[in-house]
Amino acid sequence: MRADEARFAFGKNWTSFLKQVDVGRAEQAVASLQQLFQLDPGQSQPLAGKSFLDIGSGSGLFSLAAVSLGASVVSIDIDAESVACTQQLKDQFEASLATRNDIESEAAAGRHDWRVEHLSVLDAEAMSALGTFDIVYSWGVLHHTGEMEMAIASAADKVAGGGWFAIAIYHDQGGASRRWLAIKRGYHALPAFLRGGYVAAIAGAYETKFAAARLLRGRNPLPFADWRAKRNDRGMSVWHDWVDWIGGLPFEVASPEAIIMPLRRQGFVLENLRTVGSGWGCNEYVFRRTPFPPGTDGGS
Repeated sequence: MRADEARFAFGKNWTSFLKQVDVGRAEQAVASLQQLFQLDPGQSQPLAGKSFLDIGSGSGLFSLAAVSLGASVVSIDIDAESVACTQQLKDQFEASLATRNDIESEAAAGRHDWRVEHLSVLDAEAMSALGTFDIVYSWGVLHHTGEMEMAIASAADKVAGGGWFAIAIYHDQGGASRRWLAIKRGYHALPAFLRGGYVAAIAGAYETKFAAARLLRGRNPLPFADWRAKRNDRGMSVWHDWVDWIGGLPFEVASPEAIIMPLRRQGFVLENLRTVGSGWGCNEYVFRRTPFPPGTDGGS
């Protein structure tokens, strides 16, 4: 990252998105975690007794999903407005439990444990104070720190032996990634009142390209089915994703090999991988940490 690189106001975007968070989006976020970690959808609390660290919690939607699945959650973010979003969602969740009188909600109120903190994954002292977790989750965040390799190493260090590490990192497309970096810098070069139009123009150009591709494949060219799929995938909003993607600086990318090999040397085994192929977006990785670090004899 350049020393003078702009930093996107992720929290402002999440504040806007939070207005759209409803029961349906929360359920989709829960389903996303169930699929990611291959949890039994028939189990109401499959993460009960598990500790969960959400690095870069943003809106707080996936922290809420983890709490709903029974985990004890710590949500962290460097962006003060993102922290406020997560805290707001936490407060709303607790208020909803308080207004219900059934036995199940009372049990959930006594069982849930959710803490929100304002800190950076790059703050070694603060991260060390958190301890380790059964699950460390950071979707689409660590490539926005300006120090991606250091951020991944810091996050990985928080995974307990036998624990899970789930991250999503922008795919390295070579020249195409450099062009996207130029587009992102163009966004930040504009005055704030022009940025919405810039996002609409760039997104419109790409949506038109996608429509033409759908038509050539004999599909309905209109984007609504793809937009619904995006919401169903992670409960996210198409517009807010476009704003995040076009404005999101710092911006770093990596090939799957560049992510997998260093973590293998740290004692992580890849359990699941979903890539974007040659396209753009995030590759999604799920690792399991071996119970004992590399080079040990298993504690004997």
